[in-house]
Amino acid sequence: TMPTPTFDELKNWAENYPKLWNAGDKQAWIENYKKVAPGNVRMLDPVGTPEKVGFDHCCGDSWDLFQPNVRFRHVPGSLFVCANEVAWLLENHFTSDGREQVGLSIETYSFEENGDLNIRTFYKVPRHNEAELGEMFQTYLPDNG
Repeated sequence: TMPTPTFDELKNWAENYPKLWNAGDKQAWIENYKKVAPGNVRMLDPVGTPEKVGFDHCCGDSWDLFQPNVRFRHVPGSLFVCANEVAWLLENHFTSDGREQVGLSIETYSFEENGDLNIRTFYKVPRHNEAELGEMFQTYLPDNG
């Protein structure tokens, strides 16, 4: 087992999460993750949908599908690192029907001693008929039409 990531390691990961995503640096974004979560990843994205398992499925697929169209920003003051868990309120900036829009998501990350990571997110899933975002979610959550 590896020790649970420290406060500073988790804060550093959290601050780099939107920075590297928005910069389009997939390799650095993945390395940033692996430093604090080298083990298995399980994700409910959002809670109430089928669990996703494995780093590639949870993180790599999300990058490939959403990174080209979505920019992230932590709502100022909403990033919390408490013991081995991180939570934030995330602004998801995207263009839909030619208009800039912002969707909010609450996201929690629990880093286990064995290197595993559990991710839980909360947001309203777009309907599949909602322009560009709906198309992305048709791929991401096909059963949630």
